[in-house]
Amino acid sequence: MKSSFKSLLIAGLLASAGFATFAQPMGQGPAGGPMMGASGPMQQGAKMGMRGKMDPAKMEAMMTKRLGDLKAKLKITGEQESAWTSFTAAMKPPAAMDHKRPDRAEMDKLTTPERIDKMHAMRTERMTAMNASMDKREEATKALYSTLTAEQKKVFDAEHARMGAHQGGHRGGGQCPGMGK
Repeated sequence: MKSSFKSLLIAGLLASAGFATFAQPMGQGPAGGPMMGASGPMQQGAKMGMRGKMDPAKMEAMMTKRLGDLKAKLKITGEQESAWTSFTAAMKPPAAMDHKRPDRAEMDKLTTPERIDKMHAMRTERMTAMNASMDKREEATKALYSTLTAEQKKVFDAEHARMGAHQGGHRGGGQCPGMGK
């Protein structure tokens, strides 16, 4: 009887320790600071801030550096410069990355079906704009790619594959060829 009580007591203590571990916020150690060696989406999000948004100036600087590195690796020639310029312009994020939010007072005046229709229209507008931006990027990428030599295409393909591996399923699998490092 005593040994089964001890077993239950030990199992209870281990379970409590396990629950305490799960109660810790992800990516934080027992003292509330970052865990050493933490990895995964929470660590990546921590680089961008609490809400997953990166400082636009830092993002622009990072993008400029990575595109510069890609240009150097590709050894873009004078004949390819206009395609490169079009490509880099298309890769820049749209000026208005924040989605407009509906006016709360206006939404409160609507019935539930009207609110649903309003939100659907806003979502459709946002998706249309996003698809147009993605189409622009795809066309610019294809246009640049068509000007590359066989050796440059190998470099571009390798960089694009690396970008996809770093982006994974995050935000649709990647946004900018050559942007992942």
